[in-house]
Amino acid sequence: MQNNIFSGLFVGQNFVTLKEVDSTNNFLKNIVSNSKPVPEGTVIMAESQYAGRGQQHNGWHAEPGKNLTFSLLLNPAFLPVVNQYDLNRAVSLGVFNALQPLLGPALKIKWPNDIYYGDKKLGGILIENIIQGSQLKHSIAGIGINVNQFHFPGHLPNAVSVKQILHRDYDLKVLLSEICSHIEACYLKLKAGQYLWLRDEYTKNLYWLNETRNFKSNNTVFAAVIKEVKPNGLLALQKQQEEVTFNLKEIEFLINYP
Repeated sequence: MQNNIFSGLFVGQNFVTLKEVDSTNNFLKNIVSNSKPVPEGTVIMAESQYAGRGQQHNGWHAEPGKNLTFSLLLNPAFLPVVNQYDLNRAVSLGVFNALQPLLGPALKIKWPNDIYYGDKKLGGILIENIIQGSQLKHSIAGIGINVNQFHFPGHLPNAVSVKQILHRDYDLKVLLSEICSHIEACYLKLKAGQYLWLRDEYTKNLYWLNETRNFKSNNTVFAAVIKEVKPNGLLALQKQQEEVTFNLKEIEFLINYP
């Protein structure tokens, strides 16, 4: 479906809204694999998701019609598979750049792909890559942002929404358009080979960067300082006098540690 709420070159020019779906990522994966070619930049938005997934199958809770839950198709065949984390940087930074003018300096990117306001989670990103040979054929970026939801269930004690921060409702389509525009801008920088710029911008906006904080790994709690994210996406910490690196799910941020 063509539309006129998106101002970019290709992101959102093919836009589909669904009333309810298990997961916009699943829906997009299915149409990419089962039908005629789907245009790059296609955006699938759901009013309600009943199986929205976060990283490693963590559930995502969203009240129908109150939040942004959407997926975006990218075809980054130009990107070597070894640099696939740079796509994560581009998408995360696009979301961050859209929200930061609205929400200010408390907004951060929590490694690997959450958006935080202070110590609370505002949104999350899940990128699923379809690799063919040594090429990234398709990437499906699923994005969830808490926008107009005011109350969250007890099992999500650190969730926050745009409405809770600004004390007013925010137009979902306007915010969607802003996010897609900024993702497109960062994606085009990636396509132009501006890896160093993306890595620098992503790093300097990291949650807990250069702060001594508590972490947990292998059932051990320790204090360390986030120094950077390696090109391959590993999180690098300074722990006493040594640098240690961690992959996804190997380390936990102890946000409310006493």
